[in-house]
Amino acid sequence: MSESQRPVAVYGAMAANLVIAVTKFIAASFSGSSAMLAEGIHSLVDTGNQVLLLLGLKKSRKPADESHPFGHGKELYFWSLIVAIALFGIGGGMSTYEGITHLLHPHPLTDPKWSYVVLGVAFLFDGISWAIALHELWPSIRREGLRKALTGTKDPSTLTVICEDTADLAGLILAFLGIFLGHRLNSPRADGIASILIGAVLAAVAVFLVWQSKGLLLGESADPGIVESIRAAARAVPGIERVKDPLTMHFGPDEVLLNLKVEFRSDVPAQELSAAVDRLKKTIRDQHPEIRRIFIEARSLAS
Repeated sequence: MSESQRPVAVYGAMAANLVIAVTKFIAASFSGSSAMLAEGIHSLVDTGNQVLLLLGLKKSRKPADESHPFGHGKELYFWSLIVAIALFGIGGGMSTYEGITHLLHPHPLTDPKWSYVVLGVAFLFDGISWAIALHELWPSIRREGLRKALTGTKDPSTLTVICEDTADLAGLILAFLGIFLGHRLNSPRADGIASILIGAVLAAVAVFLVWQSKGLLLGESADPGIVESIRAAARAVPGIERVKDPLTMHFGPDEVLLNLKVEFRSDVPAQELSAAVDRLKKTIRDQHPEIRRIFIEARSLAS
């Protein structure tokens, strides 16, 4: 069962972020830390984002109907885009605003003990959530490498969680440094700077997620390896002389549309064309179950 059907990473991240958000807000109220408040906002936004991802996953499973003959798989890509916008606008924007406010109106920090405790607990929970998301993506990382696995995945739910958790861990480190240096140097401004840097991290992650969602919404093709496999399968069919470039499009992480044009030799009887096309469709589906809809245009060179 795929991640899009069994969103373990999304559920794990949502549970972790909800608990962490509450503890961060409590710690921020005790310590007066701007960075801790920014981290609380960050975790609260992440929790809402996971709810939106689950909504997108649910809607993407709706069956095809008259108005959506290819199904609703792209619902997941749409809601992933909304998540990225929320991460940029609410998470990054509010964290940056809070940091600037703290710089303009600094106030002394109180006892940081509870902030350190909460940061440690949050790092543990975020680390577990990050490990779960990494486990879901690990097969792709082993095959293709980290960069290609992140930029080439067609499952935005896992990608969003792992990017958010990476930003969480980076934000926790920045929050710790802001609080620690603020007390060490007796400078409340360090805390405000940390909050601005947390906002910058969130904005950078959000821009990356927006870019990924944009490609999927516009109709991204299947992996080049899959396209080449389709081409090879068509060429292996007896009687096929020419194979035009396969046209593929993702309608969801596990739902691909294929349009393929093939030309048979002129000596292949017309009655054999249909059987050959059916065999080709079966071969493609056996090799790539994610290709749900296959349209093959076959013609004889004799025509």
